[in-house]
Amino acid sequence: QLQLVESGGGLVQPGGSLRLSCAASGFTLDYYAVGWFRQAPGKEREGVSCISGSGGNTNYAGSVRGRFTISRDNTKNTVYLQMNSLKPEGTAVYYCAADRGPFCSLSTISRAREVWGQGTLVTVSS
Repeated sequence: QLQLVESGGGLVQPGGSLRLSCAASGFTLDYYAVGWFRQAPGKEREGVSCISGSGGNTNYAGSVRGRFTISRDNTKNTVYLQMNSLKPEGTAVYYCAADRGPFCSLSTISRAREVWGQGTLVTVSS
């Protein structure tokens, strides 16, 4: 059974940092692009960042570019999202998703998408 499990969420003060992890089980992430998405209370889910299967290509939403860094370690079957300089508007449930194939997408809808994680809550507050 294909599964993604996010971890690393929690409460952080504005300006602080967190690193989220997205661990895959039941399949090998090598052949998948992976994206991070978030959904704030009362808002639609939005794409945050994504990384190609090889890790050679990344993309970021404008609101996080320069503050967030996505990376992957295929030997650990895991994708990471390093989040720095967090802002209160970053409070949301963060999800990862895997798309079969090499190309990553920040769209919340993709025909290549095969699995979503259950999400991890990030709260940015003083």
